[in-house]
Amino acid sequence: MEQHQIDLTTPEMTALWTTYIQNTATVCFFKHFLTYIQDAEIKPIVEEALQLSNNYINEIKDIFIKDQFPIPKGFSEKDVDLSAPPLFTDLFALSFVYRVGQISVDFYAKALTKVARSDTVQFLDNALCTTTQLYKKSLNLMLSKGIYDRPPKIPYPHKVEYIEKDPSLLQSLLGEKRPINAMELGEIFYTIERNCIGLLLLLGLIQVTKDKEIKDYLIKGKQLAEKQVETFNKVLKEEGQIGSIPVTMEVTDSTLSPFSSRLILFIISTTTASGIQLLASSMSVSMRKDIATHYGQLILEVMRYGAKGSDLLIKRGWMEQPPQSVNRMK
Repeated sequence: MEQHQIDLTTPEMTALWTTYIQNTATVCFFKHFLTYIQDAEIKPIVEEALQLSNNYINEIKDIFIKDQFPIPKGFSEKDVDLSAPPLFTDLFALSFVYRVGQISVDFYAKALTKVARSDTVQFLDNALCTTTQLYKKSLNLMLSKGIYDRPPKIPYPHKVEYIEKDPSLLQSLLGEKRPINAMELGEIFYTIERNCIGLLLLLGLIQVTKDKEIKDYLIKGKQLAEKQVETFNKVLKEEGQIGSIPVTMEVTDSTLSPFSSRLILFIISTTTASGIQLLASSMSVSMRKDIATHYGQLILEVMRYGAKGSDLLIKRGWMEQPPQSVNRMK
């Protein structure tokens, strides 16, 4: 029987297009790390991360060529200066692989549920499996090197119980807050963790950025990340929990940027967009209204910050336009 070409749907276009651009960006970071990594355990993990990203880029390129779909520009060797001194330590390189894995596993899993064309399903399924394996390796190595702070623990419940009172705003106003539950504790931990990793990334990028407008934007991002860490550490301390995630200095004293201003602005805009989604997810499982309110307020601030980053990318002609539908009205 004659085989008919099945065009990519909008979710399929989005998944492939986004994956392509994001991996061309992370490749630049992996290459910079590998130029200077000395740790014999960390280096193979970063090498594997680079290889996987290059594999994904090439597989998507093949699909786009077959479909006569324009290949995005993304980022290239022009966006990374491999002769620049190291900006981060080996331990941060490991943390970066871990954080990229967290974001990517979530992205590939969600994208996989929205696609149907066989080559796209196969690509995302493979990307999810291989990225998960790499994430597990980075997590285990972080544990062995003592740079992974485990989430808080609470005593096991003695029996199954049901909620008898509404843990609502009324109780919060009366000062009758119930103890924080396991779901809320877990989400607070990971909110603090990702912002601490983000703080280290921003510290390094601020240090090497000469463009005043971009530097000011990065400084605001650092302040916003610090606010999230402080807000939720305060919640933990009020609950009798120990504030978590001590940040060690994993940034060198280099002031020469290994990355282009466009790449720096893009990577912060991308992680900001991911942060909005994760804050919303955390808010959705937080039953205590005071905690949900913290998330709601921070979401608005992070959204405003993300919009500013998009404006800067657009103003400078640095933002590639995603595939657009036909303007029927025009």
